[in-house]
Amino acid sequence: MRELWLGGFLVLVTGCVPNGPASTSKDAGANAATTAAQPKSSPPPVVARPTGSAAARAPSPPLGSGFEDNFERDAPGPDWILTGGDWRITAGRLCVRGARNHGAWLNRTLPTNARIEFDAVSDSPDGDLKAEIFGDGTSAAAGVSYNDATSYLTIFGGWKNNFHVLARLNEHASDRPEIRIAPGSDDERARPVSAGQVYHFKVERADGKTLVWWVGDMQMFKFVDPQPLTGPGHDHLGFNDWEVPVCFDNLKVVPL
Repeated sequence: MRELWLGGFLVLVTGCVPNGPASTSKDAGANAATTAAQPKSSPPPVVARPTGSAAARAPSPPLGSGFEDNFERDAPGPDWILTGGDWRITAGRLCVRGARNHGAWLNRTLPTNARIEFDAVSDSPDGDLKAEIFGDGTSAAAGVSYNDATSYLTIFGGWKNNFHVLARLNEHASDRPEIRIAPGSDDERARPVSAGQVYHFKVERADGKTLVWWVGDMQMFKFVDPQPLTGPGHDHLGFNDWEVPVCFDNLKVVPL
């Protein structure tokens, strides 16, 4: 495990973490660049940015003792806030293709500390399994590049299966924690996403500031945020996608 200071954040990363930058591409399906990162002296400010629809939409119910969804029905229904894209239930999973960073948000308000678990599968060799953790529950990318998120973004096999990334607010940030994928690597954390394989994700925050992400039994990242995304505007969970066909299932969220 390595301890790095990146842009004012303490990031404990298990595995191979390159010093290269974010991609200069516009989405998590494009090729990644490899120029040197330029760490920032301080993290960007936390800004709650509810969209215009937020004022018209009733507040989400609180998480309460927890929430589970196995998607055994015909449509997403009122438990999900769809910001665009063709999100639909297919064979008992929440699926989409070509959402272009217009995600599906869970219609529940999360507490500061929670454990989130779900299964995810990509039907493409490009991988690109993406979730949003502690976002505003209403917004989507305003343009082609998703540099205006309200959440932490877990991206597994992004940029055509070139990087695993845990980003904060901007998935293209030059100081994002990342693992460069190396097919055939002895380090399981550096292996690409396999098309058709179901992966179990777990993300939790227990102390108000440290986000930990596992895929199966692998701890991908441990991210200590001195300006944690909390409170209104940073209290929802979402699933997202750029171009490839992906599905999500067996969601479980519990307060900690």
